[in-house]
Amino acid sequence: MNAIEVDKVSKKYYKYDSSEKNLRHLFKQRKVMENFEDGAFWALENVSFNIEVGTTVGLVGRNGSGKSTLLKIISRITNPTKGQLRIWGRVASLLEVGTGFHPDLSGKENIFFNGSLLGMTKLEIQSKYDQILEFSEIGDFIHMPVKKYSSGMYTRLAFAVGAFLESEILIIDEVLEVGDSTFQQKCLSHIKHLKDQGRTIILVSHNQTLIDTVCDSIVYLHKGKLLYAGPTRDYLNII
Repeated sequence: MNAIEVDKVSKKYYKYDSSEKNLRHLFKQRKVMENFEDGAFWALENVSFNIEVGTTVGLVGRNGSGKSTLLKIISRITNPTKGQLRIWGRVASLLEVGTGFHPDLSGKENIFFNGSLLGMTKLEIQSKYDQILEFSEIGDFIHMPVKKYSSGMYTRLAFAVGAFLESEILIIDEVLEVGDSTFQQKCLSHIKHLKDQGRTIILVSHNQTLIDTVCDSIVYLHKGKLLYAGPTRDYLNII
């Protein structure tokens, strides 16, 4: 049974000539679409793969390969230009630092805010609150606006929220690249725990050892195109 189906997904972005005075000028000159099409590029092209329920998938590729675009499509932050995406279950996303939390809300308020976005009741969120606070090691800073957090504090709380709030699918984008080694190991242990519980996980990391250890399968992107989707053991034979 699949948790996610990505079917011929493509994403097109547009650029315009920054030497033009402004967008109003472009509209007046009726040059907007001409300029946009000249500078258009495909961040993803005809990408298809499935992710089975309860598996951990490593999303790999160099910078600029389309990984972040794909994650944003799966997280419903943006829509594909072409193709279809089908998801069964609630998705919790831990993308780049700065995504997912409201900067003016406190850490505690953001916990409840994120839980409500997942469709959880206040009582359900409250039942997870102590675990989130303990895991994040934020302490009394939980009552401060998150815009005052360091990147490490933000990441610790964001990971804890994604890991403990109820979602069937968890997306983790390079979270283990931030923070000290002790917390990285703590996150790794919890990822393995979630994996054992049958949670579906999409993990992005440049740490090949982590990918080899944790992931059941690999989705490999290069310049917006899918080069490989399959078992980790077979991927290791082609790199």
